[in-house]
Amino acid sequence: MANKILPLTILTTGGTIEKIYDEFEGSLQNKDTIVKNKILEKLRLPYTDIHVYGIMSKDSLLMDDKDRAMILEFIKAHAMKGYPIVLLHGTDTMEVTAKFCFEHFPHISVPVIFTGAMKPLGFDDSDAPQNVIEAIFATQFVQPGYYVTFHGKIFNVPNVTKNKAKRTFEEIE
Repeated sequence: MANKILPLTILTTGGTIEKIYDEFEGSLQNKDTIVKNKILEKLRLPYTDIHVYGIMSKDSLLMDDKDRAMILEFIKAHAMKGYPIVLLHGTDTMEVTAKFCFEHFPHISVPVIFTGAMKPLGFDDSDAPQNVIEAIFATQFVQPGYYVTFHGKIFNVPNVTKNKAKRTFEEIE
């Protein structure tokens, strides 16, 4: 039996996971998606056909409900293809966007996994590669719905919150 190639969509919105250091300005900024060059090209995924789409390059603290509505429209459009979705998002408001999507379109037909990073992808000690790999892997095992994957855990939306003191996410009890 031949191994089936599984299509997967990655949607990017910016956030810490995709911040790059601008030497000219001496600052970390969101400019464009870097996940393809920094993570995906280094992975061996012969059974996964990944398509990456940039929605925006924005710090999540600057997002509002208009941005969340745009993200949800992209999710809806890509969900129609029947492929799981990984959504890269800034951690400061990731749970807000995930809950917005859950509340406005609860009956999603594919898994939608939100993830991000506490340190930018370009840093040696970044948690971005781990979180992206875990999110990709999780799409194969969860039912349709909204999730946050972070630091080895999968959380159901809306029962997730960021724990700023621990610098990770946790389940709301």
